[in-house]
Amino acid sequence: MDLKPMNGGFLRPFGTAWFIIEFLKGNGPEDSTRIDPEIGAPMSDIHFEYKSALHRAHATDSVQKEEERRISKGQPAYSEEEFDARMHYYLKRIPYKLLRMRYASFTRYFGHLKRLGWVEETGKTEPSAIQDFVPQAPSRVYYRLTETGKKASPAEISDPLITLYHYSREQRSSKRRSYSKA
Repeated sequence: MDLKPMNGGFLRPFGTAWFIIEFLKGNGPEDSTRIDPEIGAPMSDIHFEYKSALHRAHATDSVQKEEERRISKGQPAYSEEEFDARMHYYLKRIPYKLLRMRYASFTRYFGHLKRLGWVEETGKTEPSAIQDFVPQAPSRVYYRLTETGKKASPAEISDPLITLYHYSREQRSSKRRSYSKA
């Protein structure tokens, strides 16, 4: 099965579902924090790690493009220290909202994974920061990967919405195609 997108290409360096699954497995994808897979993590922490990983990937890409330009001009490649300094330079300048996936979108996407049965609550909760001011606010709920989530195929992980709603990629993309014909 071909996993590349139809038109437009990939918009992110790695998929959201892939990141969530690898994170909840405890693999620490894309230099994120490693967690205990049995304890899991709250959704807000998973979102933070995902956004941080996107920022690191974007900064790495920027430094690599800059380094390619240097090499094409006959200048030497960056040393490891110079590369890290340039990474830090770009990381400080990337706006948090630049790389999409706001928290509201993330919770909706995470809900799709819950409906697929790929993630579940562990039963562990902890007070959230907002509860200091609004005691009836919800606690932070920990989630872990289910056996079904661990067994999900790369094709299913590449597009969980197609997996959830059981339609083909052509059906999902038909609306976009109908606009291009007009």
